[in-house]
Amino acid sequence: MANSIDYASKFLPIIDDIYKAGSVTEKLDTNSMADFSGANEIKVLKVTTTGLGTYSRTGGYPKGDITAVWETMKLSQERGKEISIDRMDDEETLGAVFGSVTGNFMREWVIPEIDAYRFAKYASVDGIGTKSETLTKDNILTAIDNAALALDESEVPMEGRLLFVNSDLKPVLNSALSRQWSNEEDANTVVNRYNNMEVIYVPKTRFYTKIKLNDGSESWGYLKDDSGKEINFMMMYPQSVLQAKKFVMPKIFSPDENQKLDAWLFQFRLYHDAFVYDNKAKGIYLSSRGTATPASTSTKTEGNT
Repeated sequence: MANSIDYASKFLPIIDDIYKAGSVTEKLDTNSMADFSGANEIKVLKVTTTGLGTYSRTGGYPKGDITAVWETMKLSQERGKEISIDRMDDEETLGAVFGSVTGNFMREWVIPEIDAYRFAKYASVDGIGTKSETLTKDNILTAIDNAALALDESEVPMEGRLLFVNSDLKPVLNSALSRQWSNEEDANTVVNRYNNMEVIYVPKTRFYTKIKLNDGSESWGYLKDDSGKEINFMMMYPQSVLQAKKFVMPKIFSPDENQKLDAWLFQFRLYHDAFVYDNKAKGIYLSSRGTATPASTSTKTEGNT
């Protein structure tokens, strides 16, 4: 009789993580030189002057005025999370569980929340261009052109503008532009640039005019606020904003270092905010959908990770 042996299964170092797009607001990190070290706020000098007047050959130069005030930017968002993995649970998965925590946590929770917070913050600023509208393939290009015209009229530089588009409008934008194909082997209908602007598609669950940040007592992460609207697109000149991350600190303790439990311990803390310069608000244009929808329609996953 042949031996009956239950051979050990071979565990491959493959982890069933959740797919999440990387940060889409990183391209706005043009003013990251601002230093918040040692303080929770910085002051930016905002200067305005009067224009030209008529020079008099008898009276000389017309007297002008200069206004210089300090614009205060104060960090307001302090977020964190602690995750514990029992030593045996980690050992029995060949170390795969804890080894995947950092990357998975960042992709699933941290990056989407940062993006969502920034877009909602920019959408709430007074002085930006705004319009509520329903977009179709017949009017989406006109809406984008009108946004560009609004920035042009405010003399916002053309070079470097970015166009953030709701991901569910990607097929709408793609179908709005006609194309002619001959014998190409590969067909690509995705619009990646439009009138010299880079087009960046934003996951729809990060693209709201207002969000609610959960405190972790019952729910984690964020969701769309009941008074928030879905965003169609935002046209932005990167120099209009300041994105600050003062403190991004992941800490990892081994079971031998952990004084509370025989477990691996992961702690993450984030201290950040986003700002729009008062004099540069016209560098942002928001196209939102006409009416607010209840937060329950949001597809942002909440859980107990």
